[in-house]
Amino acid sequence: MKIYTRTGDAGETSLFDGTRVSKADPRVATYGDIDELNAILGLARASEGIEVVDGDRLLQVQRDLFALGAQLADPAHKISGRVSKIHLGSTETERLEQLIDELEAGMPPLRHFILAGGCPAGAALHLARTVCRRAERSAVALDALERLRPEIIRYLNRLSDWLFTAARYANFRANVADVPWHPRT
Repeated sequence: MKIYTRTGDAGETSLFDGTRVSKADPRVATYGDIDELNAILGLARASEGIEVVDGDRLLQVQRDLFALGAQLADPAHKISGRVSKIHLGSTETERLEQLIDELEAGMPPLRHFILAGGCPAGAALHLARTVCRRAERSAVALDALERLRPEIIRYLNRLSDWLFTAARYANFRANVADVPWHPRT
């Protein structure tokens, strides 16, 4: 099988049910943002110092995001019946909340807004957080057009919180201070 099919050369793509849609379709944009987030998490997993956050947890999030993207590409639920683990539920969101609590317990509380950056792992996680927020906005926009499962938006919202906390934790463990934001004087 060749990687190129030429079926998208006119600006359309196929969903899992065979429906052809524009590559600018809000559904395609949403799972594209999730795919981009997944790729950035792969970069984060390769970053120096990521072991303090636990690369296995990032790998699990990548698996969750792949399932989420597949779910969004399957509006007619053609594959979800064959792949029962395609739907994220409250368990995954609750797992993120537990991870946030664990990381926050191991570092000083946040007392001010901070600028993205820090050690390589922290900076990569901050970048992932911003792309996660974009994916969340795309999901909210798609939800306004056609109802999504509420857990999709909840998961993305909590994931961005976890990525922020993980970035701070990576910086903390690398002994790199977060840079506080100060308004211009």
